[in-house]
Amino acid sequence: MTRNLDATDVDDLAVGAWILGTGGGGSPYLNHLNMQQIAATGTQFELIDPQELDDDAQVAVVSTMGAPLVMQERLQDARDVARVVEIMGEYLGSSFDAVMATEIGGSNAFQPLMASAHLGLPIVDADAMGRAYPEAQMTSFAIGGLQPWPLALVDPRGVEAVITNVPTWKWMERTSRVLTIETGSMAATCKAPRSGAEVKRWGVANSMSFAIQLGARVREARAAHEDPVAAICAAAEGQLIFTGKIIDVDRRTTGGFLRGTAKLDGLDAYSGYNVELDFQNEWLVARLGDQVIATVPHLICLLDATSGEAIGTETARYGQRVALIGITAPPLFLSPAGLKYVGPRAMGYDLEPVDPCP
Repeated sequence: MTRNLDATDVDDLAVGAWILGTGGGGSPYLNHLNMQQIAATGTQFELIDPQELDDDAQVAVVSTMGAPLVMQERLQDARDVARVVEIMGEYLGSSFDAVMATEIGGSNAFQPLMASAHLGLPIVDADAMGRAYPEAQMTSFAIGGLQPWPLALVDPRGVEAVITNVPTWKWMERTSRVLTIETGSMAATCKAPRSGAEVKRWGVANSMSFAIQLGARVREARAAHEDPVAAICAAAEGQLIFTGKIIDVDRRTTGGFLRGTAKLDGLDAYSGYNVELDFQNEWLVARLGDQVIATVPHLICLLDATSGEAIGTETARYGQRVALIGITAPPLFLSPAGLKYVGPRAMGYDLEPVDPCP
């Protein structure tokens, strides 16, 4: 159903998308403030179900590419997101009917709102990941074998580029990543345009609504003085797999990514146990001692144990009391084709996928 997002929806989206970011996608805090200000002017954000798209509708697919730590320090202008959509339209010689997120995770959930605020385009209630993944080829559109080009890119300094052709999805990741690194490890991008038929067939439908719903459950749990972590698990059919505190974070920005590990000491029922989390922008693998307890493509979400607020790979710090939950990935990403793009081996781990919610 088509509906307009109100200020509460925007607030809930920030909370829910940060959880679905699985540590990545960039903190939504700054973009959330930006959209709050724009919403206060009376600007409407129209959210449409993907099934309402005409098959031949042209949909712009937007995201910010880069390292989450850089996004913490470098403000993004919504006009850059709008401009990258304009550049793609100029290259194609046609206009867009709607805009959608590449990933629902973190700040990238706000990219279609930022474009819509300046271009007046409706926002499709869908994305191409159902969470956040670190690389551009890790999408449902790639799994579906859709064309990976063209891609448009805008840097706040005024650098504008269009990648007109690549041999594979992985080459699109490599070429666009190099451009992003050269512009300071953060740039607005408009991915290959998708038709309405392609979005309906291969998009992760209603992920924007799901993120808003997840944020609403957290808000309601806090207001009722209930456990927000339990509310998140109930809403997402997730499972608590560890509670503890962060005792060490080793991170570095390299190759346009934030990489490293976080170590947790167990508390309460998990006292005496330790968990280590590997990340590349997102949390990728969780180990309890020598045992792997969760891997991509399943969602590994690190939360503040009291508030239920998500903790990103760039915001994790020593001493935080945390809850680690797992959520089973959508079936498409667990298929043989899906695992080729987003399974543990696609991330460099010689592991079979481990579901934290068996």
